[in-house]
Amino acid sequence: MIFSAPSGSGKTTVVKHLMETLAERIGFSVSATTRKPRPGEVNGREYHFLSEEEFRERIDKDEFLEYEEVYSGILYGTLWSEVHKIWNQNKMVVFDVDVKGGLTLKSKFGQGALAIFLRPPSVEVLMERLTKRSTEVEHELNERINKATYELSFENQYDVVVVNDILDETFKTCEDLVNDFFEK
Repeated sequence: MIFSAPSGSGKTTVVKHLMETLAERIGFSVSATTRKPRPGEVNGREYHFLSEEEFRERIDKDEFLEYEEVYSGILYGTLWSEVHKIWNQNKMVVFDVDVKGGLTLKSKFGQGALAIFLRPPSVEVLMERLTKRSTEVEHELNERINKATYELSFENQYDVVVVNDILDETFKTCEDLVNDFFEK
């Protein structure tokens, strides 16, 4: 299961809900990043926080299924070790990745994966969510808003688009998508 969305669309909230609701069937692939942890984030739980040097060494060793420079100087990627760990537990892997990373994963797994694009009801709502989050300084916020607008142009390349307007409805829709995919 691949979940992608512009920053601020609620992707992490939805994936956390699914992990709580369907934990016996799915496993979360913890991504790696070179960005600094935000307050409350724990290495190995939200992300594997790596230096740029460590990240690039792992690229050279072919340890990534996919990776991307999502923001200038900040790399994100999916480690093969995370995927194998979850497969060894006989669970379906859930990816919470950026839009380009999601498309890369879908191209590698084909029909063996369901790519879900979460989008906000509007760009204005997205801007409001990013502003309320207050995790970035103004120039970073502007970069995220510009990137989010660009990422919205990729939604038609995903298997399913879910508009995250009413959170409980989004939770139910995504639970149904996961459960239906298990049935296949």
